[in-house]
Amino acid sequence: MNRKRALVSDTFKVKRRKIATENHLGAEGNGEFSTNQVGPLDVKATLQYLTTLFPRKLFNDSLPPIVLKHQLYSIHDDKTQVDRQLNDLRERRELLMFQLGFDSEVFGLIFTSDYKAKVLAGEVGRETLGTVEKFIRTVLSTCSDLSFNKDKMLKEFLFTDTEITQLVKSGVLTVRDAGSWWLSIPNSGKFTKYFIRGRKAVLGMIKKSKYGEVLKSELESRRTSHVKFHMMYHIHDIIGAELVECIPTTSGTLLRLMDT
Repeated sequence: MNRKRALVSDTFKVKRRKIATENHLGAEGNGEFSTNQVGPLDVKATLQYLTTLFPRKLFNDSLPPIVLKHQLYSIHDDKTQVDRQLNDLRERRELLMFQLGFDSEVFGLIFTSDYKAKVLAGEVGRETLGTVEKFIRTVLSTCSDLSFNKDKMLKEFLFTDTEITQLVKSGVLTVRDAGSWWLSIPNSGKFTKYFIRGRKAVLGMIKKSKYGEVLKSELESRRTSHVKFHMMYHIHDIIGAELVECIPTTSGTLLRLMDT
């Protein structure tokens, strides 16, 4: 039995929110949402589920819901198909991807509409608003790149050096190296801080458990001041990042620390 598949039936069920009324979401007859459905893999539906785990209130609803790319792999085993659908969503400008600064292998995913809404809301009354609106209109609507070099910004998108400086100031760009910038998420430093602290705390819980393993159901119910996010957000993280392995047992799914 595939270990990740065994996790699906008892992990990926949440009370349906308004978002689950859309036709592309797979709903079970009992009013719960599950990936354990007949039909093709639906990455967009999975993304929408994962956004419900994002702690909006923790950030005073100032950040768009951030999903980590590898969290998708905790639910779907076919990484090639996941990546294909992600690329399609990005090409259609429905989804943005970000290289998160704390780890070169970790990528954040945000629905474009959510990103635009939060960025523009944060720009109200600021002198950089016009430049950010231009960036959204001319760059995000036509390009799915994770980073931009100076030549492209000046010649293709027709930004001035002053405007590029404003974009960095606003937080939609962050310096990659001399003459290039990453697409970034304004005010995401708090997210990074809480996420890293939470991941460390969750892994610590497992490490302190007997044999370095714990039932997923038990871990879900644990609480600590160091974990600010929904516990399932971290569980999808550590499984997708292959920091733990999932072992089906008669008592439920067991999460065991991977040998390092």
